[in-house]
Amino acid sequence: MGGHVYILTNRANGTLYTGVTANLAERIFQHREGRGSTFTRRYGLKRLVWYEAFDDIRDAIQRESAMKHWPRAWKIRLILAMNPGWADLYEGLA
Repeated sequence: MGGHVYILTNRANGTLYTGVTANLAERIFQHREGRGSTFTRRYGLKRLVWYEAFDDIRDAIQRESAMKHWPRAWKIRLILAMNPGWADLYEGLA
């Protein structure tokens, strides 16, 4: 079973949240509906600005765990490389 690591924000250069899931579209929908984590609800983090797919969920979990220890600047560089305009990528998910 595959998985995704993703980053949510509330605006460009805003608060960041890193998560992992086996079903990206469903999980982002949950966040947008206020059924995500307490942290994302508190800060209004609904904009999907970066994600990475993995064939094995265990690899996604390991990547997310490592990223949670990264400096903010490293996460911003990932976002800018994939999504320089900080657009919401949710609508493009299948």
